[in-house]
Amino acid sequence: MEKNNLEHINFDTLEAFEKKAAETIINLVNQCINLNNHFSIVLCGGNTPRSIFKRLKSLETDWSKWNVYFGDERCLPEGDPDRNSEMAKESWLNHVSIPQEQIFYIRGELGRDLAADDYDHLFDEKSFFDLVLLGFGEDGHVASLFPGHQWDEQRNAIPVTNSPKPPMDRVSLTPRRLSMTHHLIFLVTGKNKIDAFKQWQNNKNLPASLICAKESIKILSFDLV
Repeated sequence: MEKNNLEHINFDTLEAFEKKAAETIINLVNQCINLNNHFSIVLCGGNTPRSIFKRLKSLETDWSKWNVYFGDERCLPEGDPDRNSEMAKESWLNHVSIPQEQIFYIRGELGRDLAADDYDHLFDEKSFFDLVLLGFGEDGHVASLFPGHQWDEQRNAIPVTNSPKPPMDRVSLTPRRLSMTHHLIFLVTGKNKIDAFKQWQNNKNLPASLICAKESIKILSFDLV
C-alpha cells in the first residue's frame, strides 16, 4: 500500500462513517465540476455503500455533468435484486436526473465473457476517473478481484470465474483500470474484516494492494478496531 498520499479514518459510529463518506464524495464532486465541468465516478457494490448512496439523492448538483461507471457486476438476469446496478438504482440513481446515456452499466445478463468484452471497449487509454469507490471483503477482495485469482492486466474489464462468493460468474475492472483515477476511497466496515485489513496494511499481496490513485487515497472505516 502506498502511504505517501494515504489517509485512514476509523469511525466509532456507522452514522459518522456514512456522513463522512457522503461529505467526501460531495466535496470532490464540487471540486471537479468547478475545475473541469464534469465528474466521473466508479461505484462499488455490496451492502456498505447503500446508505451512503441514499444520502446523495438530496445533493444539489448539476447531474448532467456526471458520468457513472461500475467497478464490478454479478452475472445475473437483468433486474435481479442481487446485482450491484440494482442496488445503486434503488438507493440513488433512479431518484436523480443523471442522463441515462451517462450511466454505464455492466451488462451482466450477457454472461461473463460477452459482458466483459462489452465493458472493456468502453474506455480509452488516456482518460482517468475522478473518483473510484471500493469496498473491502473479509478475504481482502475488492470489486470482483479475489485473492489467488489471476487476470489480464492489458484489459480494462475482465470476466471472473469461480468466485468464492456467489454468483460464480462476474465482471470486474482490473487493478490497472481502477488505478486510473485521481481519487480513491475504500469503504471498510465490520470486525470480520480486521484480519484481512491488517494483512493489507502489512503489505501482503492482496488485490487491494495493487490499486492506487494519482492524487489521493482515503480509507474510511467503521467497526474495524
